[in-house]
Amino acid sequence: MKFITLITGGQRSGKSSFAQKLAEDLSAKPIYLATSRRWDKDFESRIERHQYDRGEQWQTIEEEKEIGQLNLTGKTVVLDCITLWLTNIFHDNNFEIESSLEYAKKQWQQFINQDFILLIVSNELGMGVHPEHEVARKFADLQGWMNQYIAKSADEVYLMVSGVPMKIK
Repeated sequence: MKFITLITGGQRSGKSSFAQKLAEDLSAKPIYLATSRRWDKDFESRIERHQYDRGEQWQTIEEEKEIGQLNLTGKTVVLDCITLWLTNIFHDNNFEIESSLEYAKKQWQQFINQDFILLIVSNELGMGVHPEHEVARKFADLQGWMNQYIAKSADEVYLMVSGVPMKIK
């Protein structure tokens, strides 16, 4: 049975912890689908923190972009996170918004075309300061459009605020 939950909110709002708790309640062997690239030492320390936060029952799969190629039928999966996944796509498409959005939507449709329980972590970038630089503004637009696209396919949507989940769909 396919069931999709989107968990969105600001940075450090408790999104990942909430998704992991839901997954652990649903499965003895959840899968953590990590989308982050190891860009620098800061990213390395963030990855280590996330790994430390998960117990030994978790299986980790690292996939930067090609999520549509994964077969996770019958599994409970936490995809963490859409923002980093889109960053990789946007970067590799030379910061071109239209081709990045088209690619992301295609990968997304391939990815959700399977029976699994999927918990998605994303960020609401548009709720913060309007970015000063053009590339950052384009990325905020890309993130917002992709969040809307994902929310349409989701059975549930939660907005995290200060560690508190608010069910909005």
